[in-house]
Amino acid sequence: REPFRFIWAAIRQQEKQLRSGFEVRVESDFSHTMGLGSSAAVTVATLAALDGWVGQPLNRQDVHARAVDVIRAVQGRGSGADAAASVYGGIVSYRADPMRVEPLKTIYPIAVVYAGYKTPTTEVIHQVERQTQLRPTIIRALYVEIDDCVRNAVEAMCRDDWATVGLWMNANHSFMDALGVNDAALETIVRGLREQPGILGAKISGSGLGDCAVGLGSITDWHLPYEVVPCAMTKEGVTVEKVDHR
Repeated sequence: REPFRFIWAAIRQQEKQLRSGFEVRVESDFSHTMGLGSSAAVTVATLAALDGWVGQPLNRQDVHARAVDVIRAVQGRGSGADAAASVYGGIVSYRADPMRVEPLKTIYPIAVVYAGYKTPTTEVIHQVERQTQLRPTIIRALYVEIDDCVRNAVEAMCRDDWATVGLWMNANHSFMDALGVNDAALETIVRGLREQPGILGAKISGSGLGDCAVGLGSITDWHLPYEVVPCAMTKEGVTVEKVDHR
């Protein structure tokens, strides 16, 4: 059950409403080892599909809230930002506490590059927590700077000022590096992305210590020994479709 623990937790959350057995088929265009919010995506998809199966209309706010509960039950914690992205699609302005989700009306091309490995998010969190205990003043100050980066980047996105968004992404990456979640591979990828003429800024895409880095814009010629992950933003978010297999 370990590879499907998020699916199992989503099913258990709704088991009282389920009337019979069923088959779950999961299809993905990239490996779960890349992270990229895949655990949140499969959780959201499972909850929405089960809602549709038992006849409940799609309620995005409810699906997001329940997905966050599942993610935190499985891995102990989680902001819910990746679940919000899966539910609403596109770019989402998100705050965990108090929870606030604001889908933005704009999108922009992105480039994603995989380091070839990832450290589980819970392990990264534990490492940051240890740093917080040792250097609480510095780490809290970094959190404030990271929060400012996000707020300023969102304001720039709302103006379609993507050059400024790229600068804030670069700044955010520097603060994550100071937080201790950067490593040699990610730094090489980020610097390689910034050398691309079509990239406005680049940073770690997730919790860090492996996984992916994301660049704002497009790659034209990539020579580094790291995999470029084909991807594009969509405003669609989660949808439920009924398919007749007869």
